[in-house]
Amino acid sequence: MARIELASLAHAYGPRPRGDADYALKTINLEFKPGGAYALLGPSGCGKTTLLNLISGLLVPTEGSVLFDGTDVTEQTSEQRNIAQVFQFPVVYDTMTVYENLAFPLRNRGVARQALDLRVREIAEMLGLTPSLMQKARRLTADAKQKISLGRGLVRADVSAMLFDEPLTVIDPQLKWELRSQLKQLHRQVGTTMIYVTHDQTEALTFADTVIVMYDGRILQVGSPQELFERPHHTFVGYFIGSPGMNILHASVEGRTATVAGRAIPLPRAYDRLADRARVELGIRPEFVRIAPQGEGVPVRINRIDDVGRFKIARVSLDGQALSVMVGEDTQLSGDSAAIEFDRAHLHVYADGQLVDGKA
Repeated sequence: MARIELASLAHAYGPRPRGDADYALKTINLEFKPGGAYALLGPSGCGKTTLLNLISGLLVPTEGSVLFDGTDVTEQTSEQRNIAQVFQFPVVYDTMTVYENLAFPLRNRGVARQALDLRVREIAEMLGLTPSLMQKARRLTADAKQKISLGRGLVRADVSAMLFDEPLTVIDPQLKWELRSQLKQLHRQVGTTMIYVTHDQTEALTFADTVIVMYDGRILQVGSPQELFERPHHTFVGYFIGSPGMNILHASVEGRTATVAGRAIPLPRAYDRLADRARVELGIRPEFVRIAPQGEGVPVRINRIDDVGRFKIARVSLDGQALSVMVGEDTQLSGDSAAIEFDRAHLHVYADGQLVDGKA
């Protein structure tokens, strides 16, 4: 395993980039610690795969350096970096058996037969492939083939890192949860540094200890799933993480009070000098908004109620601004009017999209 550092890394696919708009990946400084489980999370086109390919050596960056354990590997190939990579679609040899597919990387490196056999059977057992070891790969389902791809990366115990580019794309939805959980367990067993690209927050939050949220070629926040949920550093992170995402409301803020649609909302911290910012917003997750007792709270209009089983989601509007409110399944709402209360401890203030730290 290697400690991977990205130093002032940026990439443009066209020649002679002149400004931010020309870069698929804006300047990044980032470190991946040995043995960590990381996810690169963001919408399509945000630069996740570009970043992964710069780490693997499939791309050479326009600017900056890639370092493995302090050594500059920017010009080295994937093979020289000793990287294992699993792609969206299974890469297997259909004419070979499962055993031969798993053994192939070890045979190429001259591993002794006994050690090779032991390692292949160990990885096959981890992945549940033991019953099909002697079957031809072409006879297997897409999810079984993707397990082979995973196994071919895991079978090499000496890799610097293992990279995954949306590896569950072709997997049947019913099997995705099983494979996500299995991959997390595999990481605990083998301890290899793993970096996982996905646009699916469930995949990222299930697999990774550290999630890197990306948007428009930039890294917006790096943190644990809990940190991203409880304290999003950017309104995009708040909206992208969670289902439903964070409520974002246009507001004015002065001292310890936010004003939304003419209603004063007390804040847990004090904020100064926000009036000159282009855009001030209040953020709060639906879990921390409650239906208020009759005669109290901020009046809202109920647009609809979504019943999702264990709870309901009330879709409401406050002077034209949409909010989602988590409601217990036993809560009865009638008519199109209600009032809401905010849990002050979970209110966040954003200026021009960025989280503002107030004064305690």
